[in-house]
Amino acid sequence: MSEADKQYISYNNVHQLCQVSAARIKQFKPDIIIAIGGGGFIPARILRTFLKEPGIPTIRIFAIILSLYEDLNTVGSEAESVGVTVQRTQWIDYNQCKLDLVGKNVLIVDEVDDTRTTLHYALHELEKDAAEQAAAKGVDPKKDEKYKTNFGIFVLHNKLKPKKADLPADMLADENRYFAARHVPDQWLAYPWESVDIVYHTKRAIEQGNDVFME
Repeated sequence: MSEADKQYISYNNVHQLCQVSAARIKQFKPDIIIAIGGGGFIPARILRTFLKEPGIPTIRIFAIILSLYEDLNTVGSEAESVGVTVQRTQWIDYNQCKLDLVGKNVLIVDEVDDTRTTLHYALHELEKDAAEQAAAKGVDPKKDEKYKTNFGIFVLHNKLKPKKADLPADMLADENRYFAARHVPDQWLAYPWESVDIVYHTKRAIEQGNDVFME
């Protein structure tokens, strides 16, 4: 893609995308947010503001960081090849955080669903962690729904393009589990936290109509 195809997204736009998505996400009732770094950090924090309910503790946010490497033959328990190689840079220390996934509604947050590789990997690994925690407790989520961990996904943008990895069909079909604030063409999206000149970045976002919007 050329520079002419680059779409600049402003902080105002990101804030509004989180705000307009929050009403639907509340139907999922997330107990935990897991942000995929670095693109998921800021949307996760903004989203939490709009999910806050009076008298209910603030939703905890946990961070994971995944790196993608094209044409890299990384193998082992910390990597999975699905078009590109995914490697963990940072994961959750469940004991230190005292985080129990069993029976929780867990919302995974990232900025964009592009090739879907990162989201696939994160969901797959978190599902394994939840299953291991359930086994350690001696409970079976398949026999008792209260021990089932339900996962949802929120992204600011879903690019309408062929994906290199899959998400569960039932998740994608459920508007209360897969949340994309906007479905967009396969464009180069420039997010504000990537910018080295935020004044220029915001100016371009305004010129392109990617600053504030009306619902």
